[in-house]
Parts: sequence; structure tokens; C-alpha cells
Amino acid sequence: MCFLIPILTGIIGAILGCLICRNSCKKSKNVNEYNKDEKINKKSFVFNALAAKNVFEKNIKENDLKIVEGIGPKIEELFHNNGIKTWEALSKTSVEECNEILNSGGERFKMHTPSTWPKQAELAFKGKWEELKKWQGELDGGKE
Repeated sequence: MCFLIPILTGIIGAILGCLICRNSCKKSKNVNEYNKDEKINKKSFVFNALAAKNVFEKNIKENDLKIVEGIGPKIEELFHNNGIKTWEALSKTSVEECNEILNSGGERFKMHTPSTWPKQAELAFKGKWEELKKWQGELDGGKE
């Protein structure tokens, strides 16, 4: 009878170990599925030059800030000098920060109104070319 206690303890321990391991493996699999989904979502924002060209009827370079209505070569250079070099970065820049960058460039840049620039940059970053083109047709120099 004394030999049953170690055997039962061993069996119960093995069963509990299997259950814990199975649960741990499921959690790991869920994390891997989440990471896989996240990678797929990031890939949905891949730049498609042909789609942009079809809408704008000209070649568009990835992260060309001049696609934003109201931004020309000098303003693009000013933003690049301030670390804003991509559509994604501009889309995450507040209007206030855009104004600060413009003000840092001197008097000739203060007249610009960047109120729509972050949203335009977001549309470009997400590849929403038709929506961007339509909205830009309604803007006046980048202003609503």
C-alpha cells in the first residue's frame, strides 16, 4: 500500500505538467498569430507607385512630401531638415508642430497654413490616392 502514494503522486504530477504545457503552448501560438496579423496589417501600407500614377497621372515617388497640397520644394526641404521625411512622419505631426517648423524657416514660410497637411500625408501613406486627389480638388492651396 505504501508504494501507491509515490505512483499516484507521479501520475498526478505528469497530468498537471501536460495540462500546464498545453496551456502555455496555446498562449504562445496566439502570440505568434497576433504577430502574423500585425505583419499583414503593416504590409497593407506598401507604396504602390502605379496606383498613385493612375490617379495623379504623373510619377509619384514614395514619401515625396510635395504630393501634399500646399507643400513645395522649399517647404519639403524645411520639413526634411526638421526630421519629417516621410508621409507617415508628417501624418503624425500636429498642425501646431507644422506651424513651428514653418516659423523656424523665417518670415517667408509664416504665410502658409498647414491645417490639412497631416491628414493629406496620412491618405498618401495609406495609399488612398483617389480620396486624396478628390479632397485636394476641394482645397485652396492646401487650405479648406
